[in-house]
Amino acid sequence: MNIKEILNENKFVFKKKFGQNFLLDQNILNNIVSLGNISKDTLVIEIGVGAAALTRKLSEHAKQVLGYEIDTTLKEPLQEILNGYDNINIIFDDFLKRNIKEDLNDFEYKNIMVVANLPYYITTPIITKFIDEKIDVEKIVVMVQNEVADRFSAILGTKSYNSLTIFLNYYFDIKKAFTVSRNVFYPKPNVDSAIVVFSKKDKQIKVKDEEFFFKLVKDSFAQKRKTLKNNLKGYDQNKINSILEKFNKNISFRAENITIEEFAAISNEYNK
Repeated sequence: MNIKEILNENKFVFKKKFGQNFLLDQNILNNIVSLGNISKDTLVIEIGVGAAALTRKLSEHAKQVLGYEIDTTLKEPLQEILNGYDNINIIFDDFLKRNIKEDLNDFEYKNIMVVANLPYYITTPIITKFIDEKIDVEKIVVMVQNEVADRFSAILGTKSYNSLTIFLNYYFDIKKAFTVSRNVFYPKPNVDSAIVVFSKKDKQIKVKDEEFFFKLVKDSFAQKRKTLKNNLKGYDQNKINSILEKFNKNISFRAENITIEEFAAISNEYNK
């Protein structure tokens, strides 16, 4: 079966607004699937089914694949592409508007894994949705632009390390698995991509007041090239300084040099 031929026969038109670049390379698809440790007890949620090349691979390993696809013009080609696959369900809707827990009520499974090939601007809202709706996800495997992958997996002291890095690392262990050349997509995008794996933390950092913690982090990175002293003018800086001194740091440091554990310590001790 040739996916390109089926798309052409159905007069499918690629839509830039949905960031549609379909990955058809079999080796890379196999590598993505292997990152998930999918078993016959796993329900895989795939966001952005596209031409279903990855969907079919996932279905061979998973108990069930629940796919979301916003582009309703893919309905007919996907009927043909997925003919004979009985453990794949596709919901044609905007994933961000769905009640995921309601959708999951129709399935039996032991664990959940998420796979998505996403335009960068929608990646964070999607991951945040799983957090906000308290969906117990073992792993999230996403393909994003390479520079966005660097931001998600950034290490302390680098330019890519920012408030988003800390927000995501609060919930997940994050690893950039491998890069994917633009040449293996149909049609070819303008940038290279990378696969990032988010694994649920075994031990989450203890924060007494999450709202204050995330506000502190966001404020600390308000102007990235400025120090904590400049960014945290609305706070008791003497108090913050005395907490940081326990880590041999002070408010003349930039936020990119403060670890998530140190931000947690400031947050927990600041309002004692």
